Amino acid sequence: MTYQALYRVFRPQLFADVVGQEHVTKTLQSALLQNKISHAYLFSGPRGTGKTSAAKILAKAVNCERAPVAEPCNECPACVGITNGSIPDVLEIDAASNNGVDEIRDIREKVKFAPTSVRYKVYIVDEVHMLSIGAFNALLKTLEEPPKHVIFILATTEPHKIPPTIISRCQRFDFRRIQPHSIVSRLRQVIDAQHIRASDEALFAIARAADGGMRDALSLLDQAISFSEEEVLLEDVLSMTGAVSSFMLTDLVRAVHQKNVAEALRLLEQFMDQGKDSNRLIEDLIFYYRDLLLYKTAPDLSGMIREVLVDQEFQQLAQMIPVSSIYETIEILNKSQQEMKWTNHPRIFLEVALVKLCHQEHQSPSLPAAEDMRHLIKKIENLETELLRLKEQGISAPPQDSVSVQTKKTTKPLKTSGYKTPVGRIHEILKQATHQDLLLIKSHWAEVLDILKKQNKVSHAALLQESEPVAASPQAFVLKFKYEIHCKMAADNTNQVKENVEAILFDLTQRHVEMIAVPDEEWGAIREEFIREKGMQRDKEPRREEDPLIAEAKRLFGEDLIEIKE
Repeated sequence: MTYQALYRVFRPQLFADVVGQEHVTKTLQSALLQNKISHAYLFSGPRGTGKTSAAKILAKAVNCERAPVAEPCNECPACVGITNGSIPDVLEIDAASNNGVDEIRDIREKVKFAPTSVRYKVYIVDEVHMLSIGAFNALLKTLEEPPKHVIFILATTEPHKIPPTIISRCQRFDFRRIQPHSIVSRLRQVIDAQHIRASDEALFAIARAADGGMRDALSLLDQAISFSEEEVLLEDVLSMTGAVSSFMLTDLVRAVHQKNVAEALRLLEQFMDQGKDSNRLIEDLIFYYRDLLLYKTAPDLSGMIREVLVDQEFQQLAQMIPVSSIYETIEILNKSQQEMKWTNHPRIFLEVALVKLCHQEHQSPSLPAAEDMRHLIKKIENLETELLRLKEQGISAPPQDSVSVQTKKTTKPLKTSGYKTPVGRIHEILKQATHQDLLLIKSHWAEVLDILKKQNKVSHAALLQESEPVAASPQAFVLKFKYEIHCKMAADNTNQVKENVEAILFDLTQRHVEMIAVPDEEWGAIREEFIREKGMQRDKEPRREEDPLIAEAKRLFGEDLIEIKE
């Protein structure tokens, strides 16, 4: 017998074998036991997650001679015949190659006839989104009211291409990407059944490369077994997939953090000698820093860290590298990745990016840190308290002018980033600001952050996490930041944070609104100054004299019966 691929040999034959889709299998099993079988099902989800396998298991379960059962017995003639494809009443149709109206009309004609071998006729239509509009229309009526002996199971990877009229006539089940630990558990069962040895690191590397697909993972394992000699090792999987070891990435990130240009370039040369792809390497670096950021900001969500192993070296790096440095690094790597797509020499851009990262200065050592600032402010408050106490005791104090000047100098907010707030532009926005415009921005702000994360702009979303829209006009809005350094980074044109936020808001609100950033420590003073100036302008406006006609009307009819409309 010819060799069969592992994904065919170990194709699930029971609902229990379908990995990572418990929300689907449990519902189907309950429906089978209660005889609540629908006439049409829609299975949607990424490739290799078990849609067609679940459809065949469902076809066996409804036709099993021991029904109603939660699992097919796989021993009766009906189960065996459906498994080997010898029963003509269970048809698997590829909609990609049978997507015309004539094929659907043929199904519509044959669906009237009763099954010959089993209880139910089951039509499994794979990649159903490939059907033409005419074919969908031809299927519509039959799908809504099929004969009692017919079940339709539609499978697709792109449910958004299916007409809503079709979806509304089906029970829909969404299959999810399978988590790496679930894939590794299944791969371990496969290699034990095949009497093959494999390291845990190799299986995790296969699971990460499979990107949530069980079929892809089994195909990669099949390839890795052929590539290796006696045992599947991590080095074999990395060589086969072109991925980079997380240990070597750790060495490269450490060299960048230590500003060791020679070591960083030496490691890059080593990667290139091993045949690694420059574009794949910079992508792995971006995901490594993304995992660092997640580990530092949300250590409880360690399950979201997929690209690296959280070992002792990774934890030490996470402690050493500040969050602001991770933001800047991701930005630089992302820009370099975009430039590498349009060049014939991507390695040069990767080398330039590494050198740039080794020479970047994340924060000037001369500027006070947040802790030092709090300490200085505390000292100033203590000095002011002591000065007041001395005055109360009658001890002579320095001249009032010098004290006031000195107090003004010390109580002035300490600048940490050199950001110049556009006060005039904010005043213009406040003049036209309305509560409705602010509510519009605030109602979409959480959605803006979610879209940034989905667009792989995690650094932008993290930068805006501590921000809040505080005022808005029809043309612009003011965004308040808790820290001034974040305010400067968001307003910097090179980071493209401002452009991305404005573009997303345009898609959500159909409005071109400009984002103006302001630090929290300055926003209160700017707002108070605007309110004070507006109050002075109102005091200067001359009061209007009452119209003689209005005065006469009040005299004749009384003020209670008079309504004045401008």
